[in-house]
Amino acid sequence: MGLVIASIRLERIEKPLRTPFKTSLQTVTERESLLVEVADASGMKGYGECVAFTTPWYTEETVASCRFVIETVLVPLLTGRTLTHPAEVWELFKAVKGNRMAKAAVETAVWDLYAKRRGMPLWQLLGGTPEAIPAGVVVAADKAKIAGGVAEAALNGYRRIKIKVSPASEIGLLKKMVADHPQLLFFADANGAFDEASFGTLLELDRAGFSLIEQPFGEQEWKLHARAKKEMKTPICLDESIKSSDDVQRMIDERAGDVVVLKMGRLGGWSETLKTMELCRHHAIGMWVGGMIEFGVSKAHNLALASLPGITLPGDFSDSRHFWERDIIEPEIKVENGSVALSGRAGIGYEVHFENGPLQ
Repeated sequence: MGLVIASIRLERIEKPLRTPFKTSLQTVTERESLLVEVADASGMKGYGECVAFTTPWYTEETVASCRFVIETVLVPLLTGRTLTHPAEVWELFKAVKGNRMAKAAVETAVWDLYAKRRGMPLWQLLGGTPEAIPAGVVVAADKAKIAGGVAEAALNGYRRIKIKVSPASEIGLLKKMVADHPQLLFFADANGAFDEASFGTLLELDRAGFSLIEQPFGEQEWKLHARAKKEMKTPICLDESIKSSDDVQRMIDERAGDVVVLKMGRLGGWSETLKTMELCRHHAIGMWVGGMIEFGVSKAHNLALASLPGITLPGDFSDSRHFWERDIIEPEIKVENGSVALSGRAGIGYEVHFENGPLQ
């Protein structure tokens, strides 16, 4: 029996972060997002989340641009359609150029709805394993607060800590923090902060003991990433450079990286993400699931993603209360003993709620 897409609607979300999130690109104090609700003819609902930011500091897409594309282009394309499988949404949306975050917000909602109709957890539908997902947190603070943030994360049981770095980072401080917590994995995330002039400074990070260095150069700096992979012992991980499986193939061909960060919003949804994973597995490329300072709906999809074969490193999975006084899902995501348990409920496994009713 086909899945009839009866209606699609959007809800705007905006909440302040408990603590400002600082990177070399931007300091985020509030998070705006869009929640996508897709309903079938029986009234059953699936949810996706748009992970674009308010302004185009991370990608060219924004909340406003995604809303426009979803409402004026994607909703008319999908509403009233009868689907046999959610992968058909990706094929349908190929007529629309780019706008991957807008597409992902809608496409992931259809996957949630499809899993609910099948009465299965999304992770199980996709072939994941039921083991709890190792939790990782990002420490994005001023130099004076990094050590405290790392200590707090270690105390809260996180297994992996990611530290934002730049050419101005104090290598000695970073090296000491890694050495002081030998039981933890440490990632360094540069968000493209280095360039050819600061290449020597990047080489100093090679001695700090990180498990990987994420996106040291700009997203199109393939030659510099290839040079870093050749000259450094620390694995090079690409994040912003990876917008499709074709980008992974380019990374492989140009020997520009060892590890890939999977972000469904940037890849365009589940279908392209699964294709990307297949390519990575074939070439023994390491993978982990990245976060976008997102709310619980996106994180629930990411938990299902992290359950799949080939995810070899802990992703960005923090407790709901790490960013928010209250998340938009019930129950909230909890980190216990360094992991997040997968839900056994159908779909993404969480109910969506709003504190004061739907927001417009």
